[in-house]
Amino acid sequence: MKTQVAIIGAGPSGLLLGQLLHRAGIDTLILERQTPDYVLGRIRAGVLEQGMVDLLREAGVSERMDREGLVHEGIELVFAGKRQRLDLKAHSGGKTVMIYGQTEVTRDLMQARQASGAPIVYEAGDVRIQDAKSEAPYLTYLKDGERHRLDCDYIAGCDGFHGVARQSIPDGVLQTFERVYPFGWLGLLSDTPPVNHELIYAHHERGFVLCSQRSETRSRYYLQVPLEEKVEDWPDERFWQELKTRLPRDVADRLVTGPSLEKSIAPLRSFVVEPMQYGRLFLLGDAAHIVPPTGAKGLNLAASDVSTLYRILLKVYREGRVELLQRYSQACLRRIWKAERFSWWMTQLLHEFPEKDGFDRRLQETERDYFLNSPAGRATIAENYVGLPYEPID
Repeated sequence: MKTQVAIIGAGPSGLLLGQLLHRAGIDTLILERQTPDYVLGRIRAGVLEQGMVDLLREAGVSERMDREGLVHEGIELVFAGKRQRLDLKAHSGGKTVMIYGQTEVTRDLMQARQASGAPIVYEAGDVRIQDAKSEAPYLTYLKDGERHRLDCDYIAGCDGFHGVARQSIPDGVLQTFERVYPFGWLGLLSDTPPVNHELIYAHHERGFVLCSQRSETRSRYYLQVPLEEKVEDWPDERFWQELKTRLPRDVADRLVTGPSLEKSIAPLRSFVVEPMQYGRLFLLGDAAHIVPPTGAKGLNLAASDVSTLYRILLKVYREGRVELLQRYSQACLRRIWKAERFSWWMTQLLHEFPEKDGFDRRLQETERDYFLNSPAGRATIAENYVGLPYEPID
């Protein structure tokens, strides 16, 4: 088999890249080691930056998002029990965010892929990348007990943090930057109406809280917990009670509780590898970078990687501008490090750190005071939260 762009991973970034390239007349084949149901079963983020919303519209997969998604013009921040609304639209030049679950984004992209007839292979095992530094790279994979070969021009590694793409790059090529945080997020998904019409980010002496949502009838809540905590130690009743304890009284009083649909604990990490390419292999999304979820940047950063590679490949195939391929990593990393900084900063601002002393506490308090009581500070939070502009490809 042969294709122009081989894509490893059928999560939202792989599917979105495939959709954009297909609409541009560039052949792709997607390999995914899991089943479609498994991919759709992943519970992930639900805050889409303006840039990702625009990219989904460009890809022709926005009809349901535009119909069912919730446009949010602000967020609430809570410190010392005091609620403060940050008007994102007013402080970012009119930009907003969209509440629309990653599962729904993936579902829409899957349906578009199926409708287009473009090939996708699920349950593709033992994927191996060969000759990535040559002008004729190829992949091999197992399907139904047989090994197949896929020749291609370029390879897009959209297969996540634990995928084969990054692991295929030889030792000594990549430089890794990492920060592991001393706590995790315990998340609960429930079919209950959100406690607030906008997201609430709350600091409390017992730990951070996020009140998020997927729709007007489905809510997602998070509690900061020590890394050693286990999900089985958190029955629903304990979760709801702790959530109420950490929220302002007026918010806690209107919280609607119910049985959990899903509960999990996610560790927090900042992670970046440089460069994000090796020959004709390009890393996208979690394959190249991880952010703590405090800034709502994970899925959105993957989308900006997709936009960058898509626009470069358009110029390569349409204009023969192969020199642009060498700019992929640099263009992506400029935006990635800004998002890493914002996510790290939001995590520092809102969480309780076990080793925090009096000096650290005063700095944390002063940061909040400045950024929330200064027009410049509010604008800085807002423009980063709604998403910085994508890097242009000239």
